[in-house]
Amino acid sequence: MLHFVAMGKRILILLGHPDPSHDRLCRALADAYADGAQQAGHEIRRIDIATLDIPYLRGQSEFEHSSPASALTEAQAAIAWAEHILVVFPLWLGDMPAMLKAFFEQVLRPGFAFVYRATGFPEQRLAGRTAHVVITMGMPALAYRWLFFAHALRLLKRNILGFVGIRPVKDTIFGGVAAAGNAQRQLWLKRMREAGTNAA
Repeated sequence: MLHFVAMGKRILILLGHPDPSHDRLCRALADAYADGAQQAGHEIRRIDIATLDIPYLRGQSEFEHSSPASALTEAQAAIAWAEHILVVFPLWLGDMPAMLKAFFEQVLRPGFAFVYRATGFPEQRLAGRTAHVVITMGMPALAYRWLFFAHALRLLKRNILGFVGIRPVKDTIFGGVAAAGNAQRQLWLKRMREAGTNAA
């Protein structure tokens, strides 16, 4: 009789909070996910944008013809390695932090993430990968989804990750973080450990 052993997934955790402080909720959520994933036998790599020097692109020619800095080419290698990507960031002024957007602009370049075609949509070079986007915010999660139409989330899922072939993309929103007590935060951490265990 044959016995099959389930293999762990290759998971990249992208912590998109620009503040390197260890007391940030985003960092705790990412750590909880990593703990669950490692205990379940998944292989983990991490990118912490707070530790990177990420220059801003200033034109189309630079985007298409220059090369990212070495730390960002290492980030590209981690993305290429991954089967599943967790992205965690706080909502700032209704969107992802500028540093995280600059990271995506630097790493998701033509030739790596996609290739232009003579006609039609570009070839998606990162197809076959899945993702999970986690956003923290001060407003209630329902207000963000129904009153503000989850703008930053939709942008990231469809126009950035979806554009290069990363799908499906699961999402989790933790709202009201400033008012949340310790018991609520522990429930959020438990939820992220379970997501990591399931590579979800």
